[in-house]
Amino acid sequence: MKSSEITKIREMNETELTKRLQDLKEELFNLRFQHAINQLDNPMRLKAVKKEIAIVKTIMRENELKNGAEA
Repeated sequence: MKSSEITKIREMNETELTKRLQDLKEELFNLRFQHAINQLDNPMRLKAVKKEIAIVKTIMRENELKNGAEA
């Protein structure tokens, strides 16, 4: 994932991040299902989606800690 894409994710607010996380988890579920029945076109997409989920969760946690320190 490029740094410009990560910057875009950092600019999202909490509801957008939650929605993005939900969409990614749904995509991961569908990819795993396709993988199980041997219809997955790009198996590297599994790894990319997992990594993006981790990035989104990390940014959400950073925001949570930052907001806790400000309070």
